[in-house]
Amino acid sequence: MGILYIVATPIGNLKDITLRALEVLKSMDLVLAEDTRLAKKLLSHFEIAKPVWRFDEYAKNNSFKEVKKKLEEGKNLAYITDAGTPGIADPGWKLIEFLRKKLPSVKIIPIPGVSAIIAVLSVSGIAGDQFTFLGYPPHKKSRQKFFNELKNIQIMPVVLYESPHRFQKTLDNLNQVFDDKKEIIIGRELTKIHEEILKGSIGFLKKHFIGERNRGEFVIIVP
Repeated sequence: MGILYIVATPIGNLKDITLRALEVLKSMDLVLAEDTRLAKKLLSHFEIAKPVWRFDEYAKNNSFKEVKKKLEEGKNLAYITDAGTPGIADPGWKLIEFLRKKLPSVKIIPIPGVSAIIAVLSVSGIAGDQFTFLGYPPHKKSRQKFFNELKNIQIMPVVLYESPHRFQKTLDNLNQVFDDKKEIIIGRELTKIHEEILKGSIGFLKKHFIGERNRGEFVIIVP
């Protein structure tokens, strides 16, 4: 029986990859990836030549069965997401759920590494011993309900992810629930050249993150 490794990869700066992650990736028979282009770019940078299969949120049932078959044949596999830790706001959990049901004897080993949530919390100046992570807000359905319920959450701060396409809209939603003087923390383009981690009122941050600053992935912390 093979082993499935869940491998965390850098969220921007490639130097953030761990020595253990490199060691595991070099020893794999196959790498499963959310985006094969990004995976091949990462592997090529570290001179790792391995076959890569696409395995994203649109993976069909046959893809799950093929992974199961490879493991039954004794092949060692690694799963990586586009960036960061698999299973956190990405479809990696579906594969693990499938294998735990259909192949309960398989060994699944986490190779920990970078997490955007923890990176921003660590420099937020807010106690991080407990928090509520809600991932990406809904695009349309139940969106307003999602934001209205933020005031009722008992465990604070609340941490959200957001894409550049909906970032300004999300600030508007937060403004409706709280007010433009409510202070929050924003992390953008973490570990990259244009990294910003900024604390301020919703009104101030809405004006700050426009144009070029409204690019990249965002982490939002609501104290």
